[in-house]
Amino acid sequence: MKDNPFNFIRTNIRDHKPRKHGITEIRGPYYSVMGKRYLEDVLETMGPYIDSLKFAGGSFSLLPGEALKELVDLAHRHNVMISTGGFIEYVLTQGPEAVDRYIQTCKNVGFDIVEISSGFITIPTDDWLHLVDKVQKAGLKAKPEVGIQFGAGGATASEELAAEGTRDVDWAIQQARRFIDAGAYMIMIESEGITENVKTWRTEAAAKIINSLGMDKVMFEAADPDVFAWYIKNYGVDVNLFVDHSQIVQLEALRSGIWGTKSLWGRIVTYRDET
Repeated sequence: MKDNPFNFIRTNIRDHKPRKHGITEIRGPYYSVMGKRYLEDVLETMGPYIDSLKFAGGSFSLLPGEALKELVDLAHRHNVMISTGGFIEYVLTQGPEAVDRYIQTCKNVGFDIVEISSGFITIPTDDWLHLVDKVQKAGLKAKPEVGIQFGAGGATASEELAAEGTRDVDWAIQQARRFIDAGAYMIMIESEGITENVKTWRTEAAAKIINSLGMDKVMFEAADPDVFAWYIKNYGVDVNLFVDHSQIVQLEALRSGIWGTKSLWGRIVTYRDET
């Protein structure tokens, strides 16, 4: 930030918004309430480092319309996009008319991104692609969420998820490729089964996804400091990450290279033309 009195200190160069990589999405109201004054504090201090704000768990459906509109408008004033989170899988259980109305209402309210998840349901990939097309025809960005864990979402206990089993990583990659070919804005990678609710991290799954799809079109859920530190350590500042809003300062300190744990301090660097 140009008006920072400490900008004489060299830090890693970060692209300006709208960014194509190194994107950070933060969780909005879910684990804590977030009104316009709370969000204003977050955006006035860390807005340049936040690319999108996600309403997890359908939380926007619980807010008064005026309060929701205030949050959306405030985010847009700070050049921050608004995402629905994966609520559409709940709407899908109520039929096609509800889905059509949901997508149109999201547009009317001012959402920019509609996440299309299927953590709790099974939907054919062709039907999923039809939803991507519907969202894009409405003028919104489609963000399918893929993962390898059945029953992912909602902080389900590890024991329950283990009983559900996991999907093949190659199958998830194949789905993601089809979504990208269909023009999807970004692919959200569900953390459960990879770095969340597992006895041992499936780092080979994350590596396979990146090796197959690249980094620009995938975003990893990493709402745990150890997890996002691992992604930054192994894939650098340009990896796209979703974290809780309470973690934005810690994450950006890692991206900028100014701080970190023993294994990260002084090791996260960029080499770019400042012009």
